[in-house]
Amino acid sequence: MTPRDERASPRISVIIPTCNRPDQLRDCLTALSRQTCPRDSFEVVIVDDGSEPPIAGLATSFSDKLDVRVIRQARQGPAAARNFGVMSARGSLIAFTDDDCRPAANWLERLLARLDAGGAPLVGGRVVNALDDNIFATTSQLIHELAYEHHNADAKQAQFFASNNMAVDAESLVMVGGFDPAFRVASEDRDLCARWSESGRALVYAPDAEVAHAHHLTLSRFWKQHFRYGRGAWHYHQSLRKRGRGRFARDLGFHARFLRRAGTSLAQRGNTLAIGALLVVWQVANLAGFVYEAIASRLPSAGPAAKLS
Repeated sequence: MTPRDERASPRISVIIPTCNRPDQLRDCLTALSRQTCPRDSFEVVIVDDGSEPPIAGLATSFSDKLDVRVIRQARQGPAAARNFGVMSARGSLIAFTDDDCRPAANWLERLLARLDAGGAPLVGGRVVNALDDNIFATTSQLIHELAYEHHNADAKQAQFFASNNMAVDAESLVMVGGFDPAFRVASEDRDLCARWSESGRALVYAPDAEVAHAHHLTLSRFWKQHFRYGRGAWHYHQSLRKRGRGRFARDLGFHARFLRRAGTSLAQRGNTLAIGALLVVWQVANLAGFVYEAIASRLPSAGPAAKLS
């Protein structure tokens, strides 16, 4: 990342990467229009990552409720889109969410409270499932919750936050290099959190800063999602290895303990058999994606961009 445009006001810029999901984006903007923060204290920067047709008109419909604008790039993936948004942001603080998320009314207020406490941390909020009647979304939410329990077991030494609910000081983000645009499939947030921690900076969990994730999944989409996560995981571990920061054993520990922890959670839920079966699908999809990317990386005909696309 290169130095960003430094202009005063508003305090915080909300960056939303989007591609071909206008209905979800509309719900996200509606939620942001209900924030308890004063309207002039934040802006919304939508990064259109090659939508067809472009979504500029949708943002215009919210201009009476939000300080919102759209910038557009050729499709490069969400990591590059977030970086592009940061470069265009006017706030000294940055918040990230996704187009299929609905931030709670006090979301920005809670994130700002953590950022204002000092220390220039990377703050991560809580993500909840907005689609309780979707078994695939429910299962993905369970995986997400168990991952947070694993990586953030010590609240004072948190290791990972998802990029759909994250806030940070813009200058510090630029100093650590922002999101790595080479992560075009998944895991760019894991990579950022790892580099942030390696730099000696703190990650702080803010469970009262909540977004509801409305990820409409089918069995096919569930498989593809976790296959992509497996692909991203391979690149994440390769990036760690190159920096001499291998954590593969830690991740194996997560998978080894997962069934026991999942069993405890399933006992408190309905649809136990269906969710249990989908957890098996998740493990297989994740492993398949990891192995696929490991093999693809060895093919001489594929350059880095092709392998990550």
